[in-house]
Amino acid sequence: MKAVHFGAGNIGRGFIGHMLSASDYEVCFVARNPKKISMLQERQEYPITLANRDQDTTIVNNVTAINVSEEDRVAEEIASADLITTAVGVSALGDIAEPIAKGIQLRMKNNNQAPLHIIACENAIGGSTRLKKRIYPFLDEPTRNKAERYVSFPNAAVDRIVPAQNHKDPLQVTVEPFYEWVVHRPALLDGFKKIDGVHYVDSLEPYIERKMFTVNTGHCVAAYFGYLEGFKTIRQVMSNSTLRAKVRHVMEETGQMLIQKHGFNAQKHNKYIDTILERFANPNLTDQVTRVGRSPLRKLSPHDRLVRPAMQASEFGFEIPHLTSAMAAAMLFNDERDEEAMKLQYMIREEGVSTFIRERMGIPDEHPVHQNVIARYQELRGRKESTILT
Repeated sequence: MKAVHFGAGNIGRGFIGHMLSASDYEVCFVARNPKKISMLQERQEYPITLANRDQDTTIVNNVTAINVSEEDRVAEEIASADLITTAVGVSALGDIAEPIAKGIQLRMKNNNQAPLHIIACENAIGGSTRLKKRIYPFLDEPTRNKAERYVSFPNAAVDRIVPAQNHKDPLQVTVEPFYEWVVHRPALLDGFKKIDGVHYVDSLEPYIERKMFTVNTGHCVAAYFGYLEGFKTIRQVMSNSTLRAKVRHVMEETGQMLIQKHGFNAQKHNKYIDTILERFANPNLTDQVTRVGRSPLRKLSPHDRLVRPAMQASEFGFEIPHLTSAMAAAMLFNDERDEEAMKLQYMIREEGVSTFIRERMGIPDEHPVHQNVIARYQELRGRKESTILT
């Protein structure tokens, strides 16, 4: 079986590529970094290390790579592949849509009727569906009609912390021991080879929202609260009892909504929160606050990890003082190395806080969450300015 994976970064190599290789897939990475591509072609293997006490290391083999700019070669790989996966970041899905479309075009031209599954392994709800919407405009109508029979886009939820890192070996990657990859079973076509360690479910939304609004929400909240206090790493934030409690309170508020909406067992969900907090505090993992908090505009958008759970919780009538405080903290993220953070601060200066919340976060002026975020923003900003002055 052959898999084509777009993205040879830390997630691609340390999570998706590793699991595919362990399930006896030949893995061809489609990437941009010439050095990594050359090394993958030459060695056809790389090491991954677990962030545990023993630093257990595994060799991932049966891999190679090609450059995304080699359009004909990429198309040929897709035309004969059994599976396509991505880990490029949801904002970059549009960049890989045309190369995938060319591969599908060639596949249909060659009359390859074997099932092809395309799974976007991104931090986004409905990532594969989004990718399909990007790909299909590049296909002519006969190809689209044929692809509807032989190509499927199962949505997925993925979870593994893989921080930015540097090793002597550019291919080596360190990952946390915990991982979760959930795939929507009803979208699978006959003939799909299951991937070892993947959880296949009939209803994906509960798993996606549980992960997005617990792990992703909690992680970025730890970064934004930590940034305001001058901490450099997530581990430092989690070592501070006051900030750790704040992060937990946010996750409890999103949890209350998830339990109500999806019928999760409250006791089990609280244990899930405990597990996530321990993952953030992993002493063998160093993750920068600025890395986790980057791209605040995306994280503050209406359907992402902060606003969406806040609005859903509000619909259920739940109070969310900690979540609104977290949104306010995100609005104060001001890392000069982050282009989005700089754009965020410019928007707030030019438009005003209320306009930003309405236009960029999608929360109407009259909504109670809107007013609560303003109040928390003013409170946190005043505290931050007071600290700077003293």
